[in-house]
Amino acid sequence: MKAFFDDRQWEHDPKHFMANGALLPNPEQPERIARLHAGAKAAGCTFETPPDAGMGQIAAVHTPQYLTFLQNIYTRWQRIEGAGKEVIPNIHPANRTDGYPKSAIGQAGYHQADTACPIASGTWKAAYWSAQSAIAGADAVLEGDRAAYALARPPGHHAFGDLAGGFCFLNNSAIAAERLRTAGHRAAILDVDVHHGNGTQGIFYDRADVLTVSIHADPARFYPFFWGHAQERGAGPGLGYNLNLPLARGTGDQAYLAQLDTALERITAFGTTALVVALGLDAHEEDPFQGLAVTTRGFARIASAIAAQNLPTLYVQEGGYLSDALGPNLTSFLTGALGTA
Repeated sequence: MKAFFDDRQWEHDPKHFMANGALLPNPEQPERIARLHAGAKAAGCTFETPPDAGMGQIAAVHTPQYLTFLQNIYTRWQRIEGAGKEVIPNIHPANRTDGYPKSAIGQAGYHQADTACPIASGTWKAAYWSAQSAIAGADAVLEGDRAAYALARPPGHHAFGDLAGGFCFLNNSAIAAERLRTAGHRAAILDVDVHHGNGTQGIFYDRADVLTVSIHADPARFYPFFWGHAQERGAGPGLGYNLNLPLARGTGDQAYLAQLDTALERITAFGTTALVVALGLDAHEEDPFQGLAVTTRGFARIASAIAAQNLPTLYVQEGGYLSDALGPNLTSFLTGALGTA
């Protein structure tokens, strides 16, 4: 399987984020790259550096106002007297239709949904090349590969069209799906991360041309809290084109696979011709976020069920945090996808 990654993705390295009112070490660390890279190679992936496809495909998903913000906010933040080394907002608008301020502080609050998406000096460059890795993966599928893997770090599925959140800045899975759609495919996104793909849902929520499906820990008491509930089915033309399958905390392999059957039925009913899998590995029983309890072997079973749909498929890396199981979990998933588990 072809895999895509650019070394500039290492450059995103914020040291902190805020959770529960405390300043904590950032769990979305560059070390994830090393472990995921090793896990993919162990599954037989061959890595390539993505070409620069430019801003067009990114701008097909994200607003120009937001992209300008991401490119410039770190430099602007450093001009604020007494500001911290990383961009973390402290105020937010009540609605997206509220006024758009000129100040860096106000714009950070407007474009960052929470305190878990700190922006450091290398964030924009890394996010840009993370997106290019996903675009290159989509292009590989368009060129005839049955499957490809994008080591997209920083991840993307919590990023809306004009809003970062949850360690995510550019929505790599959405960008890839839009690339496939504009090339003529009926594209679907299946999100298997432990956290609901709220940004992905938001981007396509009122659209009928991309199906979004997410299996995740119940957000009633789990991030992202406000999105991911079963009653969220889309709006306007998109009504019925969004499916959320929340699971009780601690759910293991068998119950997860039962919900996956439901997800795959919906993907078939959509007439999907190309699939993007938002590949979070944080549903694992040893992941630091402790949302679900999928086993390492369970990831191979999940991947095998997806691969059995016989669709051209791009696997885009989302979550999965530092533990000894991270690399083996990716190996298990990708070998399941390749039928070599």
